[in-house]
Amino acid sequence: MSIYEGFFSGGARALHTTVVAGLHTGGTHHHSVLSIYGAMRRETILQRMEDDASYRSLSAAGVEVRPLGRRIGGDTATRRTFSASEVATAFAHAERADIILSLKEQPLRLVNLPGFPRRPVVVCLHRSDPENQGSALAEFKAAVADGRVAAAICCAESTRSAYEAAGIPAGLLKVIPNGVDLSRFQPVPARRRAALRRSLGVPAKAKVVTMAARYDPMKNVPLFLAAARRYLEREPAGHVLLCGAGMTTANAELCGLLTELFDDEPRHLARLHLLGIRRDMEAVYAASDVVALTSTSGEAAPLCLIEGAMCGAVPVSTDIGDTAIIVAGHGLITPPEPEAISAAWSEAVHRRAELTPALLGSRERFSHTRMIASYATVIDAAYRDAGLRVPERL
Repeated sequence: MSIYEGFFSGGARALHTTVVAGLHTGGTHHHSVLSIYGAMRRETILQRMEDDASYRSLSAAGVEVRPLGRRIGGDTATRRTFSASEVATAFAHAERADIILSLKEQPLRLVNLPGFPRRPVVVCLHRSDPENQGSALAEFKAAVADGRVAAAICCAESTRSAYEAAGIPAGLLKVIPNGVDLSRFQPVPARRRAALRRSLGVPAKAKVVTMAARYDPMKNVPLFLAAARRYLEREPAGHVLLCGAGMTTANAELCGLLTELFDDEPRHLARLHLLGIRRDMEAVYAASDVVALTSTSGEAAPLCLIEGAMCGAVPVSTDIGDTAIIVAGHGLITPPEPEAISAAWSEAVHRRAELTPALLGSRERFSHTRMIASYATVIDAAYRDAGLRVPERL
C-alpha cells in the first residue's frame, strides 16, 4: 500500500504513480493507495483527488485508491493529529498490506502513530533538501529509529548524499534514477509538430522554450521570467511556454512579476504563453525546441527534463541536484543568471539538430521499464527480509 499526502500535479506523484501502476499490472504485485487528503490547495488552486491525472491513471490500471477522510491540505494550516476514525481507517488498510510505500517522508507521521501495524516501510524520496521539509525529516528519523524503515529509494545521487548527510543510515538509501514511458514521450513527425504548435498558438517556425513546473519558490520563476525577457528580446521568433499549477493569469503573484518585468515592453508578452496544468505534456514537449528549468534549490532528478528530452526538446537547466548527470551529452547546464540562461536557450535552439542523435540515443537509459523493475527488486527484498515469500516473476 502506498500512502500519498494527497493528489496534485507534480513530478513525484506522476513518477510514483507510474511505478505503482506498472507494478500492479506486472503480475506479481497487488497495489493500493491511501490518500491522506481528498483535495490539495496548491499554487493558488484547489485540486480535487478525482480530477487529478495520477488518480485517473491509477484507477484505469485497476489500483484501488482510498481516501483517509481529510478534506483539504496544502497551503492552509493542517492538523498534525489524526481523529479516531482516521486512525481506524488507516490501521484497517495497513493491516491488509504486506509492504507500506511512503511517497516522500511526510506520510510517515501517520505510519509513526502508536499501534500502526508493523509492516516494512519503503520511503520514496524525491528531493535534495531534507532540512527544508518541515517536521518530515524528524518523522523519517523516528521511523528509522523504531525499525520500521526497510529501505529508502532515492531518485538521484544528490538525494542519497543529502539524506545521508542529514543522518539517515547509508545502508537504507538505494538510488533508482527516474524513468518515463518512452511510448508516450517521444518525438513526432514534422507535420504533427507543426499541428501541435498551431494548437498552442505558436508559429510553425518559432523558437520555443518551455518550462513545465508548478509555481513554487523552489522553481525560481522570477529567474526564469527574467531570462525569458532577455530571450524574447534576443529572438524575434522566440516563444516561451509556461505549464503547471499556478502558471495562469489567475495567479496574481505571477501576473505581478510579468507586469514588473515587461511593463516597458508589453508587446513581448504576446509571445509568452501561460498554459496552466496540461494533461498532454508529451504534445507540449514535442512542440518545443528547449525544455528549461531554473530551480536553485530542492531539485533532485527533475522529471520535466527527462520527459522533454525524450520528446526531442534540448534540456537546459541550472546546476541543481542531478541535472548535470541527466543532461550530459545532449543538453546544457547554465549558471543562475538571466543573461547566461537566455543565451543558453538560443544556443540550444541553434544546436537542436546537432543534439538530436544524442537525445534519441539516450532513450533506453531513461526507460520507465528499467525503473519499475528496480523498484520491484527493492520491494521484493523488503518482503523477503520480513520473512515473507516472494512470488515468482511471470
